[in-house]
Amino acid sequence: MVALMTPDWLLQRSIPRPAILPSILAADFARLADDCSNASRLVGHPVLHVDVMDGHLVPNISLGVPVLASLRRAMPEAFFDVHLMIDEPGRYAGEFAAAGADLITFHIEAAPDARHVIKTIRDSGKRVGITLKPGTPVERILPFVPEVDLVLVMSVEPGFGGQKFMTDQLEKCRRISPILRGDQVLEIDGGIGPGTIRQAFDAGVRWFVVGSALFGAADRAGAATQMLGSLK
Repeated sequence: MVALMTPDWLLQRSIPRPAILPSILAADFARLADDCSNASRLVGHPVLHVDVMDGHLVPNISLGVPVLASLRRAMPEAFFDVHLMIDEPGRYAGEFAAAGADLITFHIEAAPDARHVIKTIRDSGKRVGITLKPGTPVERILPFVPEVDLVLVMSVEPGFGGQKFMTDQLEKCRRISPILRGDQVLEIDGGIGPGTIRQAFDAGVRWFVVGSALFGAADRAGAATQMLGSLK
């Protein structure tokens, strides 16, 4: 079972656990700050998930340092959970840290020397997360789990929003959850919505990245309320 205590680094920012993290990739980029602020109010806290894609590690290009820096200026109170779906994460981590990231997650597939990347992010003064693609065995990240603040399980192939939830990835959550300390968080990203969030919760997940199921909902408030209700 995941420990029920909340890590000090979350308490310091009044971030609950469990928590829904709106994924800004699904927001309206024509009014990004307003859309993100609205989503934050609906889920009850200003914690946002930022997907950074370079077109190499994953087959899509999303946003970069200038967008994050602009959002930081517009939302100084926010906690930015930045997911680097890029090659050479250690090379760019410092730039995202300076732009306003609070936590930076990197892919094991892009890190031949994962400990160096972890140290690079730590040296930038930020929290560290590690993740893996659905096809990557969980054993690849297990040696590094004790050294990070967050473990992210991808429940879709990274690169595009709106994909179908991959139920088989919950087994990774069940394996990781029992080995986490109380100061660590298990997160899931991909296909999370009203019909899947409880399954992830029961597998030990406590942070839930939600994109199209929130930003694309006809009734955003209703969708947020339904998902939050599933976590009780």
